[in-house]
Parts: sequence; structure tokens; C-alpha cells
Amino acid sequence: MFLRNGLEPGHLLVLGLVLMLLLGSKKLPETARALGRSLRIFKNETVALRAEVTTTDAASAPAVGEPGRTSAESGPSRADGDR
Repeated sequence: MFLRNGLEPGHLLVLGLVLMLLLGSKKLPETARALGRSLRIFKNETVALRAEVTTTDAASAPAVGEPGRTSAESGPSRADGDR
């Protein structure tokens, strides 16, 4: 038997039988449905977060041809002791 990845078809069959014993045949579809909904919500939130980070990065980046501010232009820092 060659180990292609961690789960062989026999492993999946045993896993399915264990789940049937633990959850029962009536609870298994409800559990699978809830897991699917949870994964869908997680995926949607991940996509929204990536879009938010992308728009935030694009908005904070200086425009093409616009020089960035240097530390001398930004004024004294708090580390100088001015509190």
C-alpha cells in the first residue's frame, strides 16, 4: 500500500463509521450542515478581510511620483523626551 497522502479510502471509511457511532445517523446530516455553514461564513469573512487590507494598503501607499515624507519633515519624535 502506497502512502500518497495521509488519508487512504480505508481511513475515510473508518472515520465515517466512527462519526456514525458517535453522532448517530439522525444527527450526522445536521452536524454536516452546520459545519458547512460555518466554513462558508469563515470563507466570506476571510475574503472581506483580505479586501479590506488590500484597499487600506492601496490608500496608504504614496501616489506615483509623489515623494514620501522623510523623518526630518515629520518633526520631532516622542523619543526625544518632549512629553
